[in-house]
Amino acid sequence: MQPDLRRIAVNGIELNVAVAGQGPAVLLLHGFPHTWELWSEVMAGLCDRYRVIAPDLRGLGASSRAATGYDAQALADDAEALLAALGVSAAAVLGIDAGTPPAFLLALRRPGLVRRLVVMESLLGGLPGAEDFLAGGPPWWFGFHAVPGLAESVLEGGEAPYIDWFLDAGTLGEGLRPAVRDAFVRAYTGREALRCAFSYYRALPVSARQIESAVRTTRLTVPTMAVGAHPVGPALERQLRPLADDLTGHLIEDCGHIIPLHRPAALLGLLRPFLAD
Repeated sequence: MQPDLRRIAVNGIELNVAVAGQGPAVLLLHGFPHTWELWSEVMAGLCDRYRVIAPDLRGLGASSRAATGYDAQALADDAEALLAALGVSAAAVLGIDAGTPPAFLLALRRPGLVRRLVVMESLLGGLPGAEDFLAGGPPWWFGFHAVPGLAESVLEGGEAPYIDWFLDAGTLGEGLRPAVRDAFVRAYTGREALRCAFSYYRALPVSARQIESAVRTTRLTVPTMAVGAHPVGPALERQLRPLADDLTGHLIEDCGHIIPLHRPAALLGLLRPFLAD
């Protein structure tokens, strides 16, 4: 499967977008340190029945290196504008890692647009339920990435081993196909690429306030599936349980954080019946 790569203007920037297949739309939102290619095997497994849409998120991959707009609501606005630009009136939305908060906000605020929601391996700042996971504090890199200008100045010129650490941890040491690994390393090489990536972490307090405010007055009404692996496990499901009218939770055993590439067959086994309902 070779997707069609397009440049699509949304909210003053251009997104690099991979599109494949025909049928009901499925929007895929990746995280760090990934690009749309995180979803390559999922796209191949769904494009026989669905129109699968996988953008490089704002600032990442081949999308515009935007100065601002890395909070969850701005990213949800990007996703909504992208669907509109493609003529999509309703879509299933999947998010992992940094793609989960915007996917969640989009489904919460635009249930007529999001027909099904799948969220994976992430936590929603501002919501209770992750206390066990965070008992020892947040992961070490959250603080490192959050200091403006620090991480990119330290890592510039040494990006490959740093990105490799996350990719190795995210597959429990099993590794990725070399072509995918190389694409991810290229995407996060250079000071501007790093700045954009770390802007997601620097926007986390704003995103948490947006989520906390949104759930005060709105419930998650669209059918939702939360999928955990290592290290987040069932924490995201616990966060969503009090807020969601229709929630299914799954834990994929022996699977690292990068579920779509580490255990794509197991993930597709969950996605196909959920998306078809």
